[in-house]
Amino acid sequence: MADSTPLLCNPYPPSSDTQEEPPSPPYKHHPSLGSTVELCIGEFNWSQFLQSVLVSVAWLFDAQQTFITVFTDAPPSWSCTQGNNACATAATLCNLPREWWAWDAPAYASTVSEWGLECANSVISGLPASSFFMGCLVGGFVLASLADSSLGRKNMLFFSCLLMGITSLLSALSPNVWVYSALKFFCGFARATIGTSALVLATEIVGKRRRGQISVIGFFCFTIGFLSLPVMAYANKNSSWRNLYLWTSITTIIYCILVKVFVTESPRWLLVRGRREEAVATLKCITSVTQSNVDLAINNMSHKEETWNVDLFSALKILLQKKWSSRRLVSIMAMGIGIGLVYYGMPLGLQNLSFNLYLSVTFNALSELPSALIVFFFIDKFDRRPALLLFTILSGVFSVMSVIEVKPWTNLQIVFELISFFSACSSFNVYLIYTTELFPTCVRNSALSMARLAVVLGGAFSPMLVSAGRENKFLCYGVFGLVIGFSGIYGIFLPETRGRALCDTLDEEENKEKQACDMVA
Repeated sequence: MADSTPLLCNPYPPSSDTQEEPPSPPYKHHPSLGSTVELCIGEFNWSQFLQSVLVSVAWLFDAQQTFITVFTDAPPSWSCTQGNNACATAATLCNLPREWWAWDAPAYASTVSEWGLECANSVISGLPASSFFMGCLVGGFVLASLADSSLGRKNMLFFSCLLMGITSLLSALSPNVWVYSALKFFCGFARATIGTSALVLATEIVGKRRRGQISVIGFFCFTIGFLSLPVMAYANKNSSWRNLYLWTSITTIIYCILVKVFVTESPRWLLVRGRREEAVATLKCITSVTQSNVDLAINNMSHKEETWNVDLFSALKILLQKKWSSRRLVSIMAMGIGIGLVYYGMPLGLQNLSFNLYLSVTFNALSELPSALIVFFFIDKFDRRPALLLFTILSGVFSVMSVIEVKPWTNLQIVFELISFFSACSSFNVYLIYTTELFPTCVRNSALSMARLAVVLGGAFSPMLVSAGRENKFLCYGVFGLVIGFSGIYGIFLPETRGRALCDTLDEEENKEKQACDMVA
């Protein structure tokens, strides 16, 4: 077997003391790959759960690298060393003599104070964060189909996490802002496919009954990673900013080793690629179905492997060539831009609110917990399209309300911002689950990568709006609200997917699309 030993895999088949076995299910009535995999996966068990949890932990490190610059690149506070009115009343230190003021923390506590960027223009001071998002955009496009075509889900997750960990470790050794920005670009490049690979792999090793709940595990891990940053930053506030990169990168590299040793490849992807022996071996280790029944089901399966998906961009080409898939991809990406603008822009815009940075980041991270809990408990009870429309409208309304300067609404700005961010997080969680259900296995990772690419593209515009919002808050939270408020409307062009089984080939999905159209007609 090409892959390493899976987590809690029992190499010994279950024995039976009875002479007669129950009759085998009629596999001839389950000819498709999708129904065969669902049959072979069987009931949800501990092996599948632990595999899914271990894979989903990758979101924790993803969150840390996404938001780490909120603290490492934040301008530290300063105080006057000269007792004169000119220093005490100065709004900025850039026009003051250097001997008149001093940093409240050691100069090495932030990249701004260590490299003297306190008076640099916004392009230079924002270059590391912008480089990270540019890396995410390039990586999301270049690496989009590798997990579908050649590497697979597990290897894509392993190499992405490893490269992100190494570039993060090297960032701690950066001598200047230029090297630091270049490393942030490569860190973003590697990070681009972590969430997609983890989400797809976690959901493809379980049946449709538990798919929604398993998807939410990654969202919980992302929240934990987000929450860990203000804790680590506060503990490190009088130490070097480089320590944050050391702590996060070393744990990421250790996690990569665990993935390589304990995680299995997706049996769905292996079957789509025609690697039946590896798929059977994987299913035998994670399934609750007897090994003899797994063999019988796979051998009687009527399925032709996908042969077109052999190069880097073939999955994206086939998505755009077919009318139904291109319509879905365009609609889902249009929603992603609006969701990403708020999801990434809200934490960056906290500096525009008159509130403690550590507390505001903590509150924003905590608001992801109830959003994940709501999705976890109710994902199987509400339709995807109405849920997306509801959450995007709520986020838009409260984002616009957070710019109101008239009392008593001014005192509630942080409350409105938290409600808006909570709604954006909920819409983001439903959005990712919805995307995995809209596309078949052979192109699922590519489609999800493009969906997340749209989210990152929205996030790439957010720093500019945040900067403009320092003078006019409507250009920040007002624009955020309008864009996300209208983004959910694109869901009307998409089919509902709640409760349906995942398709594995393009023909399966296309036939299901035609059947739905015939029913409507």
